[in-house]
Amino acid sequence: MLVNPNKTNVYRGANLCASIFILFWFIINLLQAVFTEIHEDEAYYALFGEHLAWGYFDHPPMVALSTYLGGLLFPGILGVRFFTIVASCLTLLILRKIVLPTNSQLSTLNSQLLTLNSQLLFFTLSCSVVMLNLYGFVTTPDASLLLFSTLFLLIYQRYLADSSWKNALLLGLLLALMVYSKYHAFLFVGLIVLSNLHLLKDGKFWVACLLALVLLVPHILWQVNADFPSLRYHLSQRSEPFRWSYFLEYLPNQLLVFNPFTFGAIVYVLIKSTAHDWIDSSCLLAMKRKAAPQVIASEAKQSRAISPHATFERGLRFIFVGFFLFFWLMSFRGHVEPHWTVVAALPMIILVHRKALVDKKLLRYVKWFVAPSLLLIVAMRIALLTPLSASFGFYGKEKHYKAIASLAGQCPVAFHGSFQQPALYHWFTGNEASTLCSYYDRRTQFDLWQFDTAWVDKNVFVCAPHHRLSENHTVDGEMVRGFLAAHFQSANRLVTDFSISNIDASGTPHLHHGDTLVVDFSIYNPYGQSLDFHHPEFELCIKAQYLFTNDFCYCFYDDSIVLPPHETYRGRLYTIVGDNVKMGKNRFVLGIGDGVSSFVTEENALDVIIEP
Repeated sequence: MLVNPNKTNVYRGANLCASIFILFWFIINLLQAVFTEIHEDEAYYALFGEHLAWGYFDHPPMVALSTYLGGLLFPGILGVRFFTIVASCLTLLILRKIVLPTNSQLSTLNSQLLTLNSQLLFFTLSCSVVMLNLYGFVTTPDASLLLFSTLFLLIYQRYLADSSWKNALLLGLLLALMVYSKYHAFLFVGLIVLSNLHLLKDGKFWVACLLALVLLVPHILWQVNADFPSLRYHLSQRSEPFRWSYFLEYLPNQLLVFNPFTFGAIVYVLIKSTAHDWIDSSCLLAMKRKAAPQVIASEAKQSRAISPHATFERGLRFIFVGFFLFFWLMSFRGHVEPHWTVVAALPMIILVHRKALVDKKLLRYVKWFVAPSLLLIVAMRIALLTPLSASFGFYGKEKHYKAIASLAGQCPVAFHGSFQQPALYHWFTGNEASTLCSYYDRRTQFDLWQFDTAWVDKNVFVCAPHHRLSENHTVDGEMVRGFLAAHFQSANRLVTDFSISNIDASGTPHLHHGDTLVVDFSIYNPYGQSLDFHHPEFELCIKAQYLFTNDFCYCFYDDSIVLPPHETYRGRLYTIVGDNVKMGKNRFVLGIGDGVSSFVTEENALDVIIEP
């Protein structure tokens, strides 16, 4: 097939323009990475890279591999961020390849797609997305998810035109890589399938899914051996009671993530969509007229063969709208982080770009509203280098953690309730640190590492603002509250179980204010050392906790308890349902406080109803 040499030259010119932009994008992000202070979450992921595994409490292992490999090439913060910068550049290159035609298509497609204006349109839209700018250098699991999702879209586009085994197996490989990056991959691929139900009848697609499953076996085995911490956390442990604030903040947050002007452009594109853009041809045929199933299937097959382009764009619409609505619904069960929908920026850019090339009204909108907003993006990037970014976690942290190190010396440091603080402390000082979680703090990877189990009966500096031994220390103008423990112990890993002997537990017990509960309990000590309830620094106390309302009541029991290592203590206690416990549904559990944290075994909690 002959190709117009003029179009080929235009294609080469377009590639040169793209190469120059990607080089500029790489250099800008490289400089930003070096001169922007590490974010608290990045320090956490950097710690992942120091302890490689097939999975982590919060995320799959791809982000850990990224920080580990980067650390082999470069020291310090550039090592943490280098592969994020590379992933960002590759994401834009591949996304451009999806948007623009290949060399073999030039004879049939309008060369308008390859003009300088088209290139500027694509890179304007890409650079206008706020989170794509941040994830151009800030390391998170989303960086690799964006890369592999873009690759998945590229191969899926090819698969619709040529369902070869090569493309099918590449889809399986990329699906596994997406899941290894972030669990949002399941939603991404699920929406693709929902937009093209014929994939469910495609044997090659099922082989691709099987390949992905085989590649994910190491991660699945890790989840099984760790008792599915990620699954339990994401599906149940992070659920919260409904708050209107969570629901109402979602839309403004999404406008900020995507850029309100670019978001307006995709809304325009979606409004201009027709029924054919959303519904499969076979469904439309069935709705329009009653026809023999064989006829409908035959016509639908012909329609798909003629226009895989339409099927692909339908998938893009489903991804954007699906992500947006799914996480808005998730706001009913807790706070939704704004960046959870960032992968929806990929279909947004493709759809707006394609529409703007044939819609002069939209093109003018991009020129007069989206393009000028890039000045705000530049201002944001500059602000990240200044004290203005301190409230977002990008400035002014090192001095504080160096002050803690001057007090702790070479002793490990135990923080209270935060996974970011021990990660930052380790990053800035290189010294050991961990966190002690109360029942109202979410669990983290530190609960799986359990560094503090090796510190029992050793010197540990404890950063606990409410402990009775804590004092205020001022070092170089930084205020640190804590104390140096001579013989550390913690209730953080104790496992409690119980049964209330004087109530009927066959259904949901109804408790009343003033009721006295007789509780038979057991406490298992997983540490290698004995734990003393009358420890001079960390005396232990059993409390009745009511989890839904964060209320507690004191218990009466024989407190002369010493827990030998790896043994279980059994006893009986009494507790009164206090008037402070709010009425309604609740969860009763025994908690053990050590002056720093109050730890519960939430899996053994009992559902109750509190009545007056």
